[in-house]
Amino acid sequence: MLSGVFILNTRGEQIISRIFRDEYTCRGVVDAFRLHVLNAKEVRSPIKTIGQTTLLHFRCEELYLLASSNQNVDCCLVLEILKKITEVLKSYFNNKLNEEAIRKNFVLVYELIDEMLDYGIPQNTSIEALKAYITQGKARKGSSDKLKEEQIKKITVNATGAGPCPWRADDIHYRRNQLFIDVVESVNLLFATSTGNILNSNVTGVIWMKSQLSGMPECKLGLNDKVLMANEEKSGSRKKRTNGVEIDDCTFHQCVKLGKFDADRTISFTPPDGTFELMKYRTSDNIQLPLKVFPTIKEVGRTRIEASVTVKSCYSPKLTANGLEISIPMPKNTAQCSIRASKGKAYYAPDKECILWRIKKFPGGAEASISAEVKLLESVTLDKTAWVRPPISLSFQVPMFTASGLHVRFLKVFEKSHYQTVKWVRYVTQAGHYQFKTNNQ
Repeated sequence: MLSGVFILNTRGEQIISRIFRDEYTCRGVVDAFRLHVLNAKEVRSPIKTIGQTTLLHFRCEELYLLASSNQNVDCCLVLEILKKITEVLKSYFNNKLNEEAIRKNFVLVYELIDEMLDYGIPQNTSIEALKAYITQGKARKGSSDKLKEEQIKKITVNATGAGPCPWRADDIHYRRNQLFIDVVESVNLLFATSTGNILNSNVTGVIWMKSQLSGMPECKLGLNDKVLMANEEKSGSRKKRTNGVEIDDCTFHQCVKLGKFDADRTISFTPPDGTFELMKYRTSDNIQLPLKVFPTIKEVGRTRIEASVTVKSCYSPKLTANGLEISIPMPKNTAQCSIRASKGKAYYAPDKECILWRIKKFPGGAEASISAEVKLLESVTLDKTAWVRPPISLSFQVPMFTASGLHVRFLKVFEKSHYQTVKWVRYVTQAGHYQFKTNNQ
């Protein structure tokens, strides 16, 4: 499938290279990537075809992961493999992935790549399975130089996926059994303030789970999904409710039993030990906008702009948004800004060509406004090209709020020892591409 995998720094210098097929040299691939991708003036794409060779890259912090192939490969699959490689490396390097960590552990990196890719074909990207036998050269406590035959069999079963539950060992034990669930949603919005119409809106969410459970438990998770609630209403097991959520599409971790989800819309699974991504979903129906912006921007002649922006929170007064940042674009020829904000701090950022308005805490049902008088350089305003106003963008986080209305209705844990489980659920809504177009757009 893949001809080679490379790890490069931001300058395009090679740190790690693993060639699976003798079709070309490492230097040729890296030079082609540096010339046609890094140094290219046009908009960069993660996929670049040069002759018969396809280069696919993924950036993680200050590193580039590059894959090359001379075959007609599935590009989405290759990019997902590169992302999985970064997740595995981060798990080994304490969630820090940089050039120094790669250079200090290059033997470990080569070993991990060879285990994940066999002759360029994906084999095993499970962090739990890889950590069972790639231990960074440190022997586990209480183990001898040679593993016992039973341990070797267990590692083989987990690595090949031949066992009933390859993502989880059967000898896990905790003194206190706990489950932590984080429902993290990103709201994407494009709103036209001139007409009051929503041009585009959707919510992408991820359900993260941290499992600290003993034995081999069976978990069942129920969401306020409309299909599930409709089935319950027909059977009479639940009272009629109207706060259901219609999920457009979703993907699950491999531990989820898809047959049961199709039958009754409950998520049944045996969780891996530790933190994992249980479910991804997307919805575009009945989205609750956490914040609204009402801008007024007037161009007074060629040398002055008067701007006024009001932001309102639409969530419960019991909730508070953290780290609210509003970016109000300004022309390139801005010379001076006189800004007055009712809450928070605001200043003009010349490198970003915008006014940044930051409010640390913004409670529900609150309202804040900002006004600015902007002076422009007259020499540049003689240009006939009109200023095209970019949209106002927002960045924020609202704990214990979901824009889609998704909530965990129940979480049950079944295990043969019948131990008590402590369960924690947390919701966080954050801004994705949350933008408001100004009047003249």
